[in-house]
Amino acid sequence: MSDEAIIKRLKVVVKEHGGQLGLAGAIGVDQGFISKVINKKQDISYYLIRKLCFQLKYSPEWLILGTGEKMINKPESAKLITEIQMMRTEVDILQARMRAYELELKELRGQLQIAERKAV
Repeated sequence: MSDEAIIKRLKVVVKEHGGQLGLAGAIGVDQGFISKVINKKQDISYYLIRKLCFQLKYSPEWLILGTGEKMINKPESAKLITEIQMMRTEVDILQARMRAYELELKELRGQLQIAERKAV
């Protein structure tokens, strides 16, 4: 999955809704948010994908992978959105753990440097 490919499909969605302002109004976000995503000044977020899928009924498979039908017509699509949300939560947890380990490692390195200075 490349962000470039998703942005290409997002541009299709924008066009179908009469432009960035029309799409922003349809999903309840600021037009600037849509602009930032399209211009790669902001990452494509689960938040945006979820709004496009739940509110406008675009298929997550089509939005994310570029495969399948463009519009949701199967119950499996809702399941995929839920799975994406669970994976995103897991990634957030792993990133938080990684930050905690990095802080712990930094503290241990500091203690080691202090111990080495005392040994000299």
